[in-house]
This record gives sequence, structure tokens and C-alpha cells, in this order.
Amino acid sequence: MLIGIDYSKPTWTKYDRTKRFAQEFIRWKYKSDDIHIRQLNFDFVNQFELWLKTIRKCCHNTSLKYISILKMIILYCKDNRWLDHDPFARFEMKKEDVEPIFLTKEEIQTIADKEIRNERLSRVRDVYVFCCFTGLAYADVEKLKRTEISVGVDDQLWIFTDRLKTKIKSRIPLLPVSLGIIKKYKDDPACINANKVLPVLSNQKYNAYLKEIADICDISKTLTTHTARHTFGTTVTLGNGVPIESVSKMLGHKKISTTQHYARVLDIKVGEDMRKLKDRLNSAS
Repeated sequence: MLIGIDYSKPTWTKYDRTKRFAQEFIRWKYKSDDIHIRQLNFDFVNQFELWLKTIRKCCHNTSLKYISILKMIILYCKDNRWLDHDPFARFEMKKEDVEPIFLTKEEIQTIADKEIRNERLSRVRDVYVFCCFTGLAYADVEKLKRTEISVGVDDQLWIFTDRLKTKIKSRIPLLPVSLGIIKKYKDDPACINANKVLPVLSNQKYNAYLKEIADICDISKTLTTHTARHTFGTTVTLGNGVPIESVSKMLGHKKISTTQHYARVLDIKVGEDMRKLKDRLNSAS
């Protein structure tokens, strides 16, 4: 009932998948369809993590994502006094530091310029490029309404939206590439009827078609909704000297430390600090 209000469809999907994985794990380990909640213990979560990594072939961070969702349910039970302790309390929830995948300027141009005659692939390409130049996540571009495009403080068109995941406001000035894509779908019947800016498919189909686009563009990187957002945060903005505070605000990050992860990847701060040092050394000599 709250999907699209307090929770996005992808968030619901993660919770539903966690439930299904927990059920599969219980059948695998306990040879039963269910167990009493009071049977949960530290061994359960350790074995669940092992099962996720070996049987389901999940990476470390993905495994922790499912465990953290299950832990939220456990804490809910504890708050309601259905459990008198947290069986996962001693489990270490430490994510591995993973560098974000993003496209180079040349790769973005290759995708944008590629002649694609297949309409469904062409539309997916347009949505992807739009996200590369706006930083919108899938859930946010999927729900983006035409009424959320309006004139900003500089008399230019901006996106004024609230991130579905964090409820944080995003204010994004539109670059010429993004404006061109918006104009392309201005008279699209489906977009008009839904009051949407772009014709966005389901996340599953969208990511599947992105793989086809990567193949026809000879790009070896995995194209996903996340790589477009990462590309905006690195190549498009930080890589062109946009201050990290502005990038963080446009991306709708809760903490600037999240945005700093992109800067570390590009070594922007290191390069800028060393340039200042060179200038000071030159002026002193």
C-alpha cells in the first residue's frame, strides 16, 4: 500500500527477495518450511551469510544488504518484546569498499551518438544518457513528472524533485543534452498520458536492454542505473571542476562523505592540492 509513497518498488523487491532467501535457507539448513523466531541465534546469521555467498553466489556487500534487512525485522520483534535479545548483535556488518563503475567522456559520447534503429533500445539509451547528465537514480527518473521541470533561480530549466529513497530534495540544472532528450519526448503519447518526462521501462527490462546497448557499443563495463548516476558524479561533474558540495546537493546525498567517495576515485582532491603546492613552490623560487 505504501509503494510509491514511503517506499519505492525496488525497495519492496529487496524486502520480498530477502523473505524468499530466508525461506530457502531455512529449508536448506533445517529441512523445514519454517522455524520459531526464538530459534534464531548467532549461528543462524553466520550460516545464512555463508549460504548467500556460496549457494546464491552473492557478493559480500549484497549478502550484508539482505542480512541487514532481516536484522531490521529482528529488531522490530525485539521492540515488540517477541524476542528478549538480538541474536545478530555480535555479527559484524562491515561493508567492503567498492569503487563505483562509471563511464569515461568517450564512452558516454559513443552511447549518445550510436545509431540505434530498434525503438525500445533507443528509448532505453535516451533514459540512460539522461541519467548520466542528471544523476537521477532509476526510481527517481521513473517517477519524474513534467511538473517537476521548471525555471530555476538562473532563469534556466531545472529538475525539482524529491529522491524516493531518502526523501531529500534534489535541485538539478538541466544541461543541453538532457534538455534535448526531454524535447524529444515532449509529444510522446505515453509520456503525456502519464504526465512523465520520459518513457521508462521496468527496472528489470531496463537493465537487460542496457546490456544489449553495451554490446552494440563495444563497451565492456556493466551498464546499470547505478553506473549512470556514478558517471554524473564523476566524469560529468567532479571531473569538470564542479564543487563537491554542489554535486552532493544535486545527487541528493545525505552526507557529503558519500560524494567524497567519487572524488577519491578521480583523485580530484589530491590533484588539486598538489597543483596549489606547485604554484606556491613556483612563486617562492
